[in-house]
Order: sequence, then C-alpha cells, then structure tokens
Amino acid sequence: MDDERDNHGSNCNLCGGAYTLPEDEDLGNLPRVIACGHIFCTACLCYLEIDNVIKCPECKPADAEKDVEKAEKDVEKAEKDVEKAEKDVEKAVDEALAQAVENMAQLDHIHQTLVTGLATQAKREQARLVTEIDKAVDQAVHALYKRREALLRELPNMQARFSSSQEEVSRVQERMNVLKMAIQTAKEFRHAPSLEQYDTLEKVLDTLQAPVDAQSFDMNCITLGCGLSCVCQTDSLMEGLKMKVGSPEPLSEEPPLRALQQGGSNRKPAWCRGEGRSRSHTPPSRHKPPQQQDQESLRANRPSQCSSRSPGHQPGSTLSPLRPASDPGSPDIIIESVIEVEQQQPLRPASDPGSPDVIIESVIEVEQQQVYHLVLVTHVVNPSHFYIRYVAEKREGLMLSKKINHLCSGDKGCFTPSDTLETGSTVFAKWKDGFWCRATVVELWQSGSVAAVNACPITRLARIQVFLLDYGFTKAIALQSEEGTTESLVEGVSECLRRVDMVVQSEMRCWAPLAIKCSLKDLIPADLIKGWSKEAQVEFRNVVGSAAMEMQVFGQDKNSLQVDLRKSPMDRASELPISVREYLVFIEVARFYSPVVFGRSPLPYYAPVYPDINTEFNAVVSYISSPADFYIQLVDSVDFQMLTAKLQACYNATTVDRDTDLHLYCPVMGQASVARFDDNVWYRAQVIGHPGGRKVEVRYVDIGNTKILSVDDLRKLKDEFFALPAKAIQCCLADVVPLDGETWSDTCTDRFISLAHQKLVTVVAFGKISFSKMEPNIRLLPVRLFEGSLDGPLANISDQLVTEELASFKDGHAEDPDVWDSPIEDLLAAEGKSCLDSDTSDRDQEPLEFQPQLQLPVCLNELKVRVTHVSSPGSFCVQLTQNDSQLKRVSELLNQEYASMEPQEVEWKADMYCAALINGVWERGQICTTVTSSSIAEVLRCDFGNKVKLHVSNLQPLQPSLVGSLMLECTLYDIRPAGGQSTWTATACDFISYYLDGASAVMTVKEMTDERPVPITLFCSNRMGSYVNMADSLVSEGLALKQWKPRNAVVPKPEESTPPSPPACPVLIPPPSSPTSIPAPSSAFPKPAPRTHLSAAKVRTQLYHPPELPGHGHIQMTISGIGEDGLIYARKHQAECQLEKLKEHIQQRMKTLPKQTPFTWKSVLGCAVIRPDMVWYRGQLLEVQRGEVKVRYVDYGLVENIPVVHVYPLLLCEDVPQLCVPCQLYGVNPVGGQWQWDAVALLKALLLNRCVDVQVMRPIMIPPVPLLDDWEISTEGLESPEVPVLGPFIYPVLPQEGEHFSVRIKHLRTPNELFLWPVEDGAEVDEETLEEALDRINKDAGSLPQLSNFLPGSACLAKYSDGKYYRATLMDFVSVDPVRLLIQHVDFGSDDTLPRSKLRQMPAELLRFSTRALKVRVAGFKAPSVSLETDMLPYQPKWSKKAVQEMIGLLHGNITASVVATEPALTVLLYDKKGELVHLPLVSSGLADLD
Repeated sequence: MDDERDNHGSNCNLCGGAYTLPEDEDLGNLPRVIACGHIFCTACLCYLEIDNVIKCPECKPADAEKDVEKAEKDVEKAEKDVEKAEKDVEKAVDEALAQAVENMAQLDHIHQTLVTGLATQAKREQARLVTEIDKAVDQAVHALYKRREALLRELPNMQARFSSSQEEVSRVQERMNVLKMAIQTAKEFRHAPSLEQYDTLEKVLDTLQAPVDAQSFDMNCITLGCGLSCVCQTDSLMEGLKMKVGSPEPLSEEPPLRALQQGGSNRKPAWCRGEGRSRSHTPPSRHKPPQQQDQESLRANRPSQCSSRSPGHQPGSTLSPLRPASDPGSPDIIIESVIEVEQQQPLRPASDPGSPDVIIESVIEVEQQQVYHLVLVTHVVNPSHFYIRYVAEKREGLMLSKKINHLCSGDKGCFTPSDTLETGSTVFAKWKDGFWCRATVVELWQSGSVAAVNACPITRLARIQVFLLDYGFTKAIALQSEEGTTESLVEGVSECLRRVDMVVQSEMRCWAPLAIKCSLKDLIPADLIKGWSKEAQVEFRNVVGSAAMEMQVFGQDKNSLQVDLRKSPMDRASELPISVREYLVFIEVARFYSPVVFGRSPLPYYAPVYPDINTEFNAVVSYISSPADFYIQLVDSVDFQMLTAKLQACYNATTVDRDTDLHLYCPVMGQASVARFDDNVWYRAQVIGHPGGRKVEVRYVDIGNTKILSVDDLRKLKDEFFALPAKAIQCCLADVVPLDGETWSDTCTDRFISLAHQKLVTVVAFGKISFSKMEPNIRLLPVRLFEGSLDGPLANISDQLVTEELASFKDGHAEDPDVWDSPIEDLLAAEGKSCLDSDTSDRDQEPLEFQPQLQLPVCLNELKVRVTHVSSPGSFCVQLTQNDSQLKRVSELLNQEYASMEPQEVEWKADMYCAALINGVWERGQICTTVTSSSIAEVLRCDFGNKVKLHVSNLQPLQPSLVGSLMLECTLYDIRPAGGQSTWTATACDFISYYLDGASAVMTVKEMTDERPVPITLFCSNRMGSYVNMADSLVSEGLALKQWKPRNAVVPKPEESTPPSPPACPVLIPPPSSPTSIPAPSSAFPKPAPRTHLSAAKVRTQLYHPPELPGHGHIQMTISGIGEDGLIYARKHQAECQLEKLKEHIQQRMKTLPKQTPFTWKSVLGCAVIRPDMVWYRGQLLEVQRGEVKVRYVDYGLVENIPVVHVYPLLLCEDVPQLCVPCQLYGVNPVGGQWQWDAVALLKALLLNRCVDVQVMRPIMIPPVPLLDDWEISTEGLESPEVPVLGPFIYPVLPQEGEHFSVRIKHLRTPNELFLWPVEDGAEVDEETLEEALDRINKDAGSLPQLSNFLPGSACLAKYSDGKYYRATLMDFVSVDPVRLLIQHVDFGSDDTLPRSKLRQMPAELLRFSTRALKVRVAGFKAPSVSLETDMLPYQPKWSKKAVQEMIGLLHGNITASVVATEPALTVLLYDKKGELVHLPLVSSGLADLD
C-alpha cells in the first residue's frame, strides 16, 4: 500500500508518466484527484473524459451496490429530521400568540394615555399662541415707531426733492457772480486803464447795465410741494397678522429662547419703559461649563424687553420671550408692517424656512432699510468667538451694577468657614476696586492639590477661575497661601468673592447676562489647519476698537449669534459702512464659507455726457484697448482741468497730514474712490476687481484705463468730486469688424493706437449706444474718427484700417458720402453757373489752355490758397490752388526749353525776366539789381515771391511767351501795427511767418485794385481743426490793432469774423468778356510794390548800476528770489525802504505807455517792464525768444518769460543801483556740477521771503556784461566743407522676440538702463576684426586729420585715457570757450567730455563694423517708490548707489537676454546662468520694485 502511494506521488498508474510542474518549459502534467479518490495525470483524464463525464478505470462494479445501501440510510434519517422540525414550529406559534395578547394590553394603555395628553396639549398650545400673538402685536407697534423715526430722519434732506427751486437758485447765483466779476473789472479799469481792456469794455458795460427781468425767474417753484406722502395701508396691516402652519416642536416646560433676528427688534418702545418689569431667567446649573451657560444666557430675556402689560392686553396676559432664528420649533407667525409712499407695495411673505418667530418688514419705495443694533465689543477671543453688549442697555447695566454693589457692600454676602464652592455656581466677583459683577465658577484649585476639583471648602480654596457673565471673559483669582488661620482665610476669600444665596439668586434671575456670545457669520480662518492666526485676532481688535459698532444679526448657531459688525461711517450720504467680515477677508486673514451680499450698493459716478448723434465734435482719444473698445475725452470744457487741480490740492495735503479718515480699508466692487497713478497724480477711479494680496483693480473714469494697485494708494472720494460726470466715454468704431469676425489682431490695434492715441480727432456719433458682447453691462458709443488735414477733407480712420487690410467693413455697409462740406471750388462751380456767361461755360469744357499770367475767378470769396512767402502781415504772397495745373504746365515748358541749353553770356540788368535753375528745377524769375563783376544775381521768383541769390551760369533769358506770374501779393485787411507805429515789428513778422509760411488757407479779396499788395482776409486752420482769422490772432497777441474808423462813416461789416463757409451767392465783378486779369504797367508781369515795413532802429541800453555789496561779518537780509543756478538774491533792510520809494517814484514818472518803435534787441541790457497789474519794474534782458523775452527783475532777483510788448528799452531811475544782491552758499557745491530742481525747490521752501542772518565770507566782484556787437555777418564766399560727413553706425542684428542669446554688459548707467553687446554677433568683416582695425589705425594715429565738422550725431575718433583712439559719436557742445564737446563711445556706451585736440576724423572703413554697445532698457523692475538709502545717483536721484553696485555684481558671469519690445525703446529681460531673472535679488533686498 505504501508502494502504491509512493507511485502515486511520482508516476501516473495508467500511463506511467512522471508528473511535471508548470514552471517547466511546457505547460506541465499535474496529478488530478477524482471523486472516488484515485489519482491520475491530466493527460489521462482528458483521454477518459466522455461528454464531460470521467469514469474511474480502477473502481469495480461491486461498489455500486454499496452506494445504494448507503443512500437508503440517508433517506430514513431525513424523515426523522422533518418530524422534529414540525414540532418546533408548533411550539413557536404558541409562544407568539401569548406575546401578542400582552402587546395588545400595552397598546390599550398607551392609547388611553395619548387621548388624555392630547387634551392637555391643545390647552397648553392655545395658551402659548395667545401669548405670542399679544407679543407680535407689541412688536408691530414697536416697528411702526422705529419706521416713524427713520422717516423723520429723512426730512432734513428735503431740499434735494425740489430740483426746480435749486435750478432757479443756481441761475440767480450765476447771474450774481457774473455781475460781481463785471463790477470788479470796471473798478480795475477805473483805477488803471489799459489798452488790453478796451476790447472787453463794451461787454462789461453791457453786463453792468443789463436790467434784471424778474419774469425770467420762475418764482412759482417755491410754492410747489415735493410730491411725497406717507400712507398706511390698514387693510394690509390687519391681514398681516396671520397664522402660518409650520413643523411641530416638542413641548418644554422651560421658557423659550429669546431671539435676535434680522429685520426686527425686541427693544422696549418708549411707551413701554417703566417700573415693575418682571424677569424670567433660568440660572446656569451648578455643574455646567461656561459654554452651556452662554447658551442659557441667550435664552434669557434681555433687560430691555418689556414685560409689563401693553395697552389692550387682557388682565393676566404676559409677553413670552422671542425664539431664536434657528429654533426649528418656532411658530411661524409673520407680521408685516407696510408703509407706502405715493404707491402701495405688495406684502411679501417670509419664504425663508429658518425665519424667526416674528419678522417685522418695513417696505418703502424710497429705500428699504435694514435694522442694525449699536453694540460694544467687550472681549475678543477670535473672530468666531467674541462678546458684545448693547449700547441701548447701558442704563440697565448701570442699574444692575448699582444693585450688585449694594448687595456686596459691607459684610453682605460674606462666606462662612462652613461654605463650599462648586463648579458652575454663581458668585459675585470683584473686578476692580469697588466694582462687583456677576460671575460663574469655572475651575477650583484646592490647597495641596495640583489638579482642579469640582468642589472645595472655603477654608482650603487656593485659586479660582470665574467667568464674568456681563463682560464675557474669564478671570483667575489667587486667594491664599499655605499659612493662615481659618478667619483670615475666609476674610481673604470675602475680599474677592461674595456668595449668592437663594434670595439674591432669585432676584438676579430678572437680569439676563449682558454679555452675548457672537460669531462673524460664515467666516472661517484662512488656514483651516492652523486656525485663527495672531494677525487675525490683532486686526479684529484694531478694527472694532472701543467705539460703538453696528451689528446685524443673521441667526443663531448653537450657543452664539451669527452676526456681522459694521463700522459706522462719518457721512452716510456718500460713504459705505466698513464691514468687519469683508475687511478681514480683504486683508486675507479669513475667508468666506458662504458670503452674504448686502442690499446697499455704493454711490456711483454720474454717467458721462454723450454727444448728439450725427454731430461733429472734437475729442482726444485717451485710452485704447482695441478698435472696439476705446475711450475719448471731449475738449469743450475746462471744468475737468479745475477738477484735477482741486484733487491734487486736496489729496496731496491729505497725504502729508496722514489723514486716516480718507483711507479705504475695504473697498467694495463699484465703489467710487480716488487712486494715485504712476506719476503720483490723483485721479477719480472706480473699483472693478479684487485680485488679492491687498491689491485692487480700478478704472480711471476720466481716462478709461485700468490698473492694479495697492489699497494704500486709494482714498475715499469726497462729495464735492461727485458733481462732475465721468469724462471718459467708452466707444467703438461703428463701421468695421475684425478680419476674422471675432478678435482684433495686435497689428490692427497697434496701428489704431499710432493713428489716434492721445491725438485730437474729429468724432461723429452714429446710432444708439450698444452693449458689449463680452461684457453685457458695458455701454459702447459707436463713432467714426477722422484725422484733421488742411490740404483736403478729413481722413476716416476706419477707411484707413480697411485700406491697409487690417479690418473689414460690416456686412451691408455702403460707403457713405463724405459728411464734410463740399470743396469751395465745387460750390462755386455749382452756384456760379447762373452768373457766368455762356462763353465761360463753353470754355470750361475745352482742354486746358496755357495761361502764363494770373487770372482771378469772378467770385473772389473764400478762395483756397497756399502761402508761398511771408515778409510781414502787410506783405505776403499766395498761390491759388486752382492754378496748380498751370504751375505744372509752366514747369514742364521751362524744362523742355532750357534743360539742354548751354549757358549764355548776358548782361543782366534790373527788371529783366529770366529762367532760373533753382535746386535743379527751372523757374521764372526777375532780376532785382544789375549784376556786377561778382557774377551773383539776386532773383525774384515770379511764381513764389521770395528772393534768392544765384550764379549767372544758372540764368537764361526768358522767352516772351512765358513771361508772367501766378503769384499774388497780399496784405491783411483792417489791421495796423501796434504801439502807434507805421511799420510792423520783427516780432509780428516772425509770428505770422511761423504760422503761414507754406500753409494752406482760405482768403477773401476785400478790394480788387491795380495797387499791390491786395487787401484780403485770411483764415488758417489751427490744431483743433477750426479756422482762425489771422488778423484777429495778431490783435489777440497784442501785435496788431484794429483800424480806426470814423463814427459817421458807414463801413460794411467785415466778413472775417466768421470762419469760411460756402457763399450763398457769389459776389460778381461787372462781367467782362474774359476772366479778370491782373493789369501790368508796361509788361505782362506786375512789379511788386515796395515793402511797407522799415528797418528796425538800433537801440543800446546799459545795465543798471551793480548793487552795493555788504562788508564782512553778519547782516540781516530778506531773501527775495532763488535762481535756477543756485544764486540767492537778498536785500538789506535799508533797501526795503528804498524799494518802496523807488516804486512810488517810477509810478509817478511813468503815467502813460511809451511809444513803441521797431528796434533790435542785440544791444539792449537794461530795460523797463510793465506787468499786467500796470506796475513798472526795472529789469535786465537775458534772452530773446519767439514772441517773448526772458528778463530778470533786478530789484527782486526773479526771472520770468513775458511777451515782448511789455518790455521797453529804457532805464528807470538809472542812477539808483540794483537793490538785490546775488549771493551763493560758501563752500557748497551742487552734486553733478549743477543745481538740480529739487535742491532749488528746497532752497525756495527754506529761504524765500524770509529774514535771515547772513555772514559774508568774501565779496565777489560782479564782472560787467559785455555788450553784444552788432555784427554784419555775410556767408558769401564760404564754401562747404570738403570732408564728407560720415553716415550713422551699423547696429547689430538681434534675434527675434522671445529668443535667448548671450550678451556682454559694456556699461551700466542705472540698474534698468545699460549697454550690452550680443556675443553671437559677427566679429570679423572682410577677415578683419574691429580690434585689429583700430590697432592698425592707432599705429599711424599721427596721420589722422583733426575733426573739422562738428555736426551732432556724426562719427569720429575720440582719444581715451590709455592714449588710443576709439570710435565715438558727437552728442553736443559743452562749452565754447574753451571748446569742449560731449561724445559717446559707441563700442562701450560711456560718455566723455573732450577738447577739440583729442578728436580725429574717422576713416570710412570703420563704419563697416557694427557698434559693440547697444543701449537697452531692462524690463521687470523699476526704481523703488520708497527708498531708505540716502546716497543717491546725482544724475538719476530715483536710484541709489547701492542699487547700482548690487546690479553690477549680479551682471558678472554668463548673462543671457531676450527681447521683449523694440518700441518706443529696445527692452530686454536679463537672465543669469541658472536661467533666473537677474533683478530678483535686487527686488527682494528692497532696492527696486517690480514693474
């Protein structure tokens, strides 16, 4: 048998094969056990399997008989088990029937109990509801009184309801202000008449004499009412008291919780305050912790709750306290008190499932107010655990304190040796000297025990911790030491604690705890793992402080009220209360779990004033985001300039004074504010986002741009700055859309910015205001923008974008005809057909005929001309633009005739006509003077009017058929030179030449005669796009006067007072047979009339005598002026009296204005100045500018630029020396060699107009100013330099934006402005490097010629301190005597000041090398706004020297760069070898700020 088992363990009995495991290479041949117990291999069993059945080959047929016998035995056994199971079931059924009889008896008992309890329950609930209905009625009456007080508080603002009366008051005030200004102007004219005021005198007299028309003012407006009325809907009020079915609650014998719910108040009304108030208060159990005591304190009635019987109550009825808002068993009784103004409001049921017992809802059309309670925060654990007291309960608190102090006075309430204190018991504890308060025992420590105990005898009490019920904090009291007698121990306890017996305890139950535990609703710590941080607790204590706060109750959570505290605003009209919850979230020490949105919204700005549709107006594009989103500012109002000035004056002063009342702690969305921009200028703004990190996103409402800035840069907006509406108007282009129909490309936006940003444009509004697709709340004004042009119609920017294929027109858009006025030629052609004869009409249809002579049209009104030459207002030349084709024809004929002709020897005499080659173009000319041996002829350009000097080789005789002129000499009509002289001053000539030379204009011929020049009126377009009368401009500048006309002469009103417009009917000259021609005296060309202005007279004045210098030592002087060069001008005390006498003497002498004559300023040093206040001053002429002169008042030291008409070349009291002594600080040199503006400003703030003690160290002799010689400089015979000026250097080619490339830093000017060189730039050119070329040139440096051309920007070689020459570019002249020039080394970036001897001409071959230093700006950081460093860069005071040194250290090593922008300056980012930005350490150390 053992052998067989062994075989079974190794080989199969059928096949004899060995068993194999599956880890072999094949699948294995495992042994298998069948049902009979025999074992065969897997292969044999698969062979024996037939229809999924395997028959054992070793089992005999006898085994089948044994199996049958065994089956019969199993059947008998099963039958016995069934009989046993039936008996068990019968037994179980009998037991269940017995239990059912017992259960029926119990149910019968329960039924009887419920029937009895139902009757009791109905009676109890009926009594409760009667009590609560009475209380709800009291609450409704209280709400009516509260609403009455709120309505009465609105009555002082009733004046705002009478807008018509306010408008009439404003009209009267405006009329009074105008009259006051006219009276003041008239008084000034009577005191000191001036020529400037004659023009406005007539208007002032009209204002003074204008009668007051009482009928023009609406006096009936003060008899009208405001239109408001107060109506009480009694039917709704009666129906508001109703029963509402709610979820049932379990009955309790204890008094229900007192509720503090939103929208209601349980404070006692005025008629309910009295004595005899009963209290129902459940004292805390002796063994409950303070948390449970706090919960029970909330359930107690407040001292201010009225429990006395109200009017109408039945005897015996009492008011039950209110339940909390979160109590699920509170009955749903809702009382709605509705007060309507002018319009009834529907009742709104309370849909909140967690609504409190009683909801008082006051609805008014004007404003729906919420009820807030004034509270004081007594103790703070964290924002989720603090205690408050009602301000309204201050009186009750004082009464309670007096009561407790009375109960604790003397020996009352002292403990005895047999007393025992337990945890949770109520005692009286001494908080301060002579001040007792209620407390609950929290913990007890017994002598000799380390752990706290629940009960302790008085004689063994060592330390106690109590919770003050009326203040909300816990106090620990140490009572005794180990030594002492029983009496001393009891006395020690009685000094700090007094017991509360049953009588006192029952009396105290009428006083609920005054401290209420609260929690800020839905506020959780910023970090839930760490919990409330110390910063959150400190910020919460700081913001609540000790002042009264407004508390809004949202409900109750467990044992605390869910509230929000709001800091009361100083001005409720414009400011929002500061929500403590929102403030803590804003400073990121907390976050909302479920934020609550308040109904009150911030006061917005007035909407901008939108222009009329299809009306042209001028505007400036202030900010551009895309062609579909940009902002414009209208330019027709000066109120905003005054607003900006007032903002700076107000908020800069506030910043200096650190006025915290204007700081914004928690700005809300949409709040109006004042924000500081990068230029430290304050602008009006509106909060539009909260990105976090104490940052806010604002939109500047007067500009349109947005910016993210710190909350420290925000201030509250005062009411006075709400008056003006927002200035920026948000617009979009009306006719165009993006090329893809969805988004605007950056290329299109950049092009639009270059065309319109910060430019004056003409705007036409089309269509109504639309709303943005991306932001539905944004209103866009569809407009068309036009660029101004003098030479033609205005250019539509939309058309230009479409033409450049940057945008496309909208579907269905058809190009509208120009909205501008038609050209004047078209109007004249259309309207002049009836006036011109048929010959002229026929002639217009013929091909263009050459006309060498100027022919004026029949209509001489509003002709478009081009000014070609200006001599003075009395003589200038113009060309008619309609003759442009004739000018082109003349030029073509001249070029055909004389281009190939050889020069001829001609004796040129005066008045001969010639063809002159001027700047490579042949023109018609006339010889002015006979040509002498110099071979230089002065030629008048016949078609332009100016004179040029040409060599006779450039002249040819002019054919008679070409003789003529297309130029007309003109003079301005109806004006004369100012100052009573007959010739025009040089200032007037320069002024009109500056504005007219080469300009396009419109003229009207006043008188057409044979004399020249022809009087005309000329209109020229200014920068604003409107036409200006040049004659009026000269008069307004004081350079001309109107022509005097006799009073009895009838002079037609000149037409130049209005801008040019198409004439209604052309003015016709008697019709000739041909167009009017300009007659010539003896030839076809008219000889110009002689100039009417004479040469200016030469006037020479000396300086005033120098001031008398004080001697050595100390002297008292008054500082009168500080110069920009650091000079301090002071006067001695004796000079003050002398100055007053001098002023009086000058005023007596100069009673009339001297007669002005034309003169030159070259030899004028001393002068007399008359200021607009008609007071004369002595001055020194420093510089002559265009229309102005720079003078220094010699008796004051001040320097000012004033119009030339106020300066006269004469000396006043020339024997009196200058009274002002120039001084300079001894031993003090300015940083950088010259005084900076901030240093001069500091000197002015410290010294100006102050009497100081001056110590004279050594007097400095003032050298006399040399007179300017009147040189006559002639450039005749001078030749141009033979050395050509070299072109600009080649700049290295940089990679594309975003690619990184290695650089080498060459020179650092400031931390964010430096010079670098891309290392990958090709160094060799023509197999030679720049260094090799410079070495080769320096070896033969002696042969380099000196620099003779000093044109700024030209290339040169500059000698460095090492004796070698390097490439450089000229920047500017530093000094003339000696000559020193400022150069910049183009391969290093550094500047240097060198004399002329160290400069050489650069060989042209060096231009093939690109520059090795490229000036860039480093992006990502900027100078710090607040720097603690004192050592600053003199040439850039914003940066410190320490920052420069740190930046130099950071730039060592391998530096890579990437281009960020190329316009307006090349801007890059620099990275170190780790790939990090190099400026980050500079920012982290506080030496720079992120940009």
